[in-house]
Amino acid sequence: MKWTWPGPDLSIVLALSVFVCAPLAAGDTPEASPAPPVLLKAGETVPPFEATGINGEIREVKYKSPTVLVFFLSSCPVCHKMIPEWNQAFERKPAGVEVVGVLMDREPPGFFAVTPVTFPVVRSPSREFSRIFKVARVPITLRVAPGGKVEDVAVGVLDPIRLGEFFRR
Repeated sequence: MKWTWPGPDLSIVLALSVFVCAPLAAGDTPEASPAPPVLLKAGETVPPFEATGINGEIREVKYKSPTVLVFFLSSCPVCHKMIPEWNQAFERKPAGVEVVGVLMDREPPGFFAVTPVTFPVVRSPSREFSRIFKVARVPITLRVAPGGKVEDVAVGVLDPIRLGEFFRR
């Protein structure tokens, strides 16, 4: 069975998403000042959260062990490039490292059928969540220590060695 896009021509949507998938914050447009987006930094603390998984179940993220959070959009080509890399890192991660993907937009029907994701994914619970986690661009890979202290943050495509650093204990 072939999956088809139920809306406008997919090539137009994908072409436009190349220009808009990275900015997420209000005011972060091509006309805005060229100042870099404000991102979480190592040493900052993030709160635990609850969100609905793509399977419909509520998931609590409490940072009882090292946790890797990956923020992405279903409409972002750069995120699509990272999903197989995140999948591979998830499959190789050591025991005791938690991994949660956070989908920041509403995926089109059938997205996860054609884009396999092996790690658990939740939907962003609110706009406030984006502000608290300073998600202004995607993809973001974030490592959080037990207790919620940010250890490392990276935006964009990561090479396998750098990505492996996020998933190691």
